[in-house]
Amino acid sequence: AAVPLHRRAAQRRQRLRITAPPTFARQILLPALPGFTEAHPELDVEIALSIPFLGGQGADTDVEIGQGPDVPDLATGAPTALMHDVLLPLAVPALRARLPAQPVPSDVLALPLLRTPIDLWAPWQRAHGLAEQEPEAGARLVDLGLVIEAAELGQGVALARPTLAEAALRRGTLVPLLPARHALPASHHYRLHPHAAGGAAEAFAQWLRGVCWAAQQRASEFLSGAA
Repeated sequence: AAVPLHRRAAQRRQRLRITAPPTFARQILLPALPGFTEAHPELDVEIALSIPFLGGQGADTDVEIGQGPDVPDLATGAPTALMHDVLLPLAVPALRARLPAQPVPSDVLALPLLRTPIDLWAPWQRAHGLAEQEPEAGARLVDLGLVIEAAELGQGVALARPTLAEAALRRGTLVPLLPARHALPASHHYRLHPHAAGGAAEAFAQWLRGVCWAAQQRASEFLSGAA
């Protein structure tokens, strides 16, 4: 007699499957996730990791977070970017100590640089009137989280997004090498791909926008305080 009732209760639960790039999932989504799951106990939330820039949303995905330019949603016209990130050189305090008391952007290039094809050095250099050639030496890591971890290990300077490096900045294991005015807006952003209107997917999307806005505000306030 109890089995059918049990099955009906289980069927009332709904699965919400989310795919996100690894660093975003670890640094932005996962720390805040309990706030969503506690507010929506009827949902079984599943998170899968995606590889940036490969594209192609899985048929079984309800909400997908990707990377790309901030383009309007075709259905609503609303921006899809979750955060408007900036890039700023970050490194361990020991590397910062090798710079002058008031460093300029060219001083940073004398230190070992960590490279990634996701956020290139060349646009940042160009914005500061430096050589536009991408650095040829230094570890090349195809993951923003690995870049931050390598920087924390003292392996070089990361041209990083403070929203993703917030924990390291607050621990003091990474520090900005330059004032916040030397930050460069990122050329691409974490953004929502089209998803179902209404229901669990829309509820999650609205919640995630709030989480990302708060992360962006915290990073901005931290950099202003550091300056």
